Amino acid sequence: MEQGRVRAAAVPPSEAPRVPGQATGEARGEHTHGGAGVPRGVHRHSVRGQILAALRTALVDGELVPGEVYSAPALGERFGVSATPVREAMQQLSIEGAVEVVPNRGFRVTERSARELAELAEVRAMIEVPVMLRLARSVPACRWAELRPLADATTEAAATGDRAGYAECDRAFHRAVLALAGNAQLVQVADDLHRRAQWPLAAAPVARRADLVADAAEHLALLDALCAQNLPVVQSLVREHFTGSAL
Repeated sequence: MEQGRVRAAAVPPSEAPRVPGQATGEARGEHTHGGAGVPRGVHRHSVRGQILAALRTALVDGELVPGEVYSAPALGERFGVSATPVREAMQQLSIEGAVEVVPNRGFRVTERSARELAELAEVRAMIEVPVMLRLARSVPACRWAELRPLADATTEAAATGDRAGYAECDRAFHRAVLALAGNAQLVQVADDLHRRAQWPLAAAPVARRADLVADAAEHLALLDALCAQNLPVVQSLVREHFTGSAL
């Protein structure tokens, strides 16, 4: 079964492809172009990046439903682009494990288990806890204070109940913290794990605004503990943040 409710508005408006007012139908199985082509003057790579960002947002929001199959032509029609950049974006999501290829049909959103989510939390803790403890011993309080606007951004996003917006702010905060270690590979690996941990479980209840607000509050508490070099609290907060994350 294909779903047709992915929001084309998720594509950034600055270079966004034309968004049709209404879908005119859903293609299933054909690997042909659907909808309008790439607008003149917009590079295909740019369009693919916009579509990828929109699809990632749809994953976090639960608009791409676990277990459902989506065809590139049908999604392309909704975004007002050809099937090609959609297919390319879906291939990237396949590499990341978010979807799997269904021959002659499209892409099925991966159905994830609670065990997989727990395993991701465990791996994230194994990577980030020792790094943050090391940083807590060496980074001066003034540097942690510079990250407070990023923590505040997660609080603001949580207050609106915008799950996708919160997910972006959440990852930005963690990237900034880990970047202080000066290891770009660490940041990249941790961010990939973080992104995968944000995909919703099948039939899981949508995170409430209160859950997002509570999750965001842990960022501020973590900064306070890091500033104070309170290592036991840092360790406890990071582990609890992973296991009890709203996303």
